[in-house]
Amino acid sequence: MKKFFLLFLVTSLSFAQVDRVEPPFWWNDMEHSDVQIMFYGKNIAENQVSVSNGIIIKGIQKTENPNYVFVTIDTKNTTAQDLVFTFKNKNKSFTQNYSLKSRKENSKFRKSFDSSDMIYLLMPDRFANGNTNNDNHPSVIEKADRTKIDGRYGGDIDGMIKNLDYIKDLGATTLWPTPLCEDNDERGSYHTYGQSDVYKIDPRFGTNEDYVKLSNELHNRNMKLIMDYVTNHWSYNHWMMKDMPTYDWFHQFPGFKQTNFKTTTHSDTNASETDKNLATSGWFVKSMPDLNQKNPLVLNYLIQNAIWWIEYANLDGFRVDTYPYTDKESIALWTKAVTDEYPNFNIAAEAWLYSHAQISYWQKDSKISAIQSYNSYCPTVMDFMLQTILEKGVLKEEKQNWNEGVTKFYDTFSNDFLYTNINNMFVFAENHDTQRINFVYPKFEDYKITMALIATIRGIPQLYYGSEIGMTGSKNVGDGDIRREFPGGWSDHKQNAFTKEGRTAEQEKYHAVTKKLFNWRKNKEVIHSGKTTHYIPENNVYVYFRYNEKESVMVIMNNSVEKQKMNINHFKESIKNNTSGKDVLSDKSFDLKNDIEIEGKSVLILELK
Repeated sequence: MKKFFLLFLVTSLSFAQVDRVEPPFWWNDMEHSDVQIMFYGKNIAENQVSVSNGIIIKGIQKTENPNYVFVTIDTKNTTAQDLVFTFKNKNKSFTQNYSLKSRKENSKFRKSFDSSDMIYLLMPDRFANGNTNNDNHPSVIEKADRTKIDGRYGGDIDGMIKNLDYIKDLGATTLWPTPLCEDNDERGSYHTYGQSDVYKIDPRFGTNEDYVKLSNELHNRNMKLIMDYVTNHWSYNHWMMKDMPTYDWFHQFPGFKQTNFKTTTHSDTNASETDKNLATSGWFVKSMPDLNQKNPLVLNYLIQNAIWWIEYANLDGFRVDTYPYTDKESIALWTKAVTDEYPNFNIAAEAWLYSHAQISYWQKDSKISAIQSYNSYCPTVMDFMLQTILEKGVLKEEKQNWNEGVTKFYDTFSNDFLYTNINNMFVFAENHDTQRINFVYPKFEDYKITMALIATIRGIPQLYYGSEIGMTGSKNVGDGDIRREFPGGWSDHKQNAFTKEGRTAEQEKYHAVTKKLFNWRKNKEVIHSGKTTHYIPENNVYVYFRYNEKESVMVIMNNSVEKQKMNINHFKESIKNNTSGKDVLSDKSFDLKNDIEIEGKSVLILELK
């Protein structure tokens, strides 16, 4: 009898096969109350499924792969509780525990990032190594090697946490690290846009608990956390690639076929269906299989994953990578599902396009996309038009003509009417994919003008790590060169630029102007939400005003190498009854009853009185 019992037990245990459960848990009282739980294990679909506690199973979906079963339960009006799922096949059965947790208070109506914020973007692997014990991990392939330009260097979550006070002191209110989920590529995994497990922080960065700690540490400082989210693709080494739930979970041609990168085909009335399909279904690169969001299982998986991270890590926003590379109807459904769950939640779309109309197409309630009866529901778009102007060297054009010099700034902002919410523009001079701004403009004077522009125009400013100390790097050398180690982030560094004492005189010059600008901006409602009036540039001088009912700021930007005299009467309609202006950067006062002289290659930010 004893032998029989042991044999039965062994047989039952070998039968019990749940290798993964996703989402790993959920919450009660969610708008997304129908939760589709994916159970993965050997031949798991051969079982009948039931659940305890009177919870209703609304649907069980099996696929051609018997190792998956998708079980939808109704959590509406439930309490936080532990559930037990039972899987039974004839006289054999096994169980799997599942938790519904309590939501954080006021979770639904969390405040997200907006135009009152300044976002600090960093590459976690290249920012600071706070814990050398996790530089390598047995569960992932690539090991640390700082000799390689595209290698892993060891930066991690602990490194970010240890330097949050530095970031806050700089004037940043929000942190945007590039993706932190596991990327198990053989090389270049520091990049982390090829994710191999979207429910798990890469062990070389830390743990899921470390990520929650980062969020908490930011919130303790009255700062915010943005997750860099990827809806378009995963890694070729994603665990699902080895055992796909369905053949069409990823786009197959069969196998690999590269996108044509022409996402303008979404709106192009003349585009061929062939080109449209390849734009959204082609793979970004061979190592990044393209997700098929038209598959309802895939779309719901991505929706639930996004909501799970928001709730679990108490996130304050998303930046969504390669937003237009997905099926446009599917990405709209994803975005709407997230913002229905969190009505105040901000999402910034990377719509890397080269016309204002094309970029505005992807903003929520766009009048441009409405022509085609389309709405992306995405609140914020990234201003790649401004970034492109800066990267192509506008500040090197020291002579103004019809389409050169600061005329380009005037022309780009004259297209603001195309955007539904001009304050929800993500404004930046550079990021982890572009040329370093200090490479484009090696002179401090140009950096100062650039930062003054980013800090005072409409929208949500973003700063790329290291620029504030003059860090450079060339994309021509490789992406790794524009993602260098921050000085002081590693124990073997000879200097520590995280401290004033550790910065060189040149680095401090960059840091001081950045800090002054963005700390001033923090409390300036006139910059956050004020209106703009700008004037046609003359002699390569661009003048604009930011104003509301309470105050007015006059920005004078001289891109000429020569000193210029400004006829103050020309700006009388914006100056109104103000008689003086104090420069934010120099604290120098100017009499507005007389013409203003401005030095060559300089900028004035005048608070009018």
